[in-house]
Amino acid sequence: MAEEIIDPRQLLAEMGAILEKLKIDYAVTGGMAIYVWGRPRFTSDIDIIIELAPTQADALVAVLKLLYKAGYVERDAVERAMRRNGEFNFIDGRTGVKVDFWVLDKSGFSKAQLSRRVKRVVRKQKVYFVSAEDLILSKLLWHRESESSKQLQDVESIVKIQKKLDWKYLRKWAKIQSTFEILNSLKMKK
Repeated sequence: MAEEIIDPRQLLAEMGAILEKLKIDYAVTGGMAIYVWGRPRFTSDIDIIIELAPTQADALVAVLKLLYKAGYVERDAVERAMRRNGEFNFIDGRTGVKVDFWVLDKSGFSKAQLSRRVKRVVRKQKVYFVSAEDLILSKLLWHRESESSKQLQDVESIVKIQKKLDWKYLRKWAKIQSTFEILNSLKMKK
C-alpha cells in the first residue's frame, strides 16, 4: 500500500473554506505566503492572521473539532490569544501539520494587512494572502524580534522577485515599526 504524501496546501485550502464559511477575516502569512511572493522554501506550518470575535471563536473551535476529529485545538488557548492578541494553534491529526492562528489587534497595521490582502486559488479554493509589502513588513518585525536570518532571506527573495512593490507604503510602515534601517539596507542590495 502506497503511503499518502502530506501536502499542506490541501489543509490550507480547507482552512480558507472554513474561515470563509464562518465569515472570519483572515490572510495567510509566513512561509506559505512566500510561495506566492518570494522564493519557495520548506515550511512545516501554516500561519494565518485572523480578526476574531468571541462568537466566531466558539464556531471555529466547534468546526475544527467536528471536521478534524484526530486534530487538536484548545479552547482556552483561543481565549488567551484573543485577550492578548496572540497565537493559538490547531494540529491536523491526519498530517501533523500545525496551523498557527495569529489574532490581530486593532492597530492600523493589522487593519492595513486585512484591507490589502490578495486572493489566490489553492486546490480550487479561494484563499487570501497578505500582500507582498505586508509580508515584507511582518518578516522585518519577526527579524527584529528574533534576529533570524531566514526572515531576511525571505524578504530579499520577495524584493528580488516582486518588481512592482509599493515602496512608499513600505517606507511608511517600516518607519512606524522601527525597521526602516533594515528595509533600506535590503533595498540597497536590490
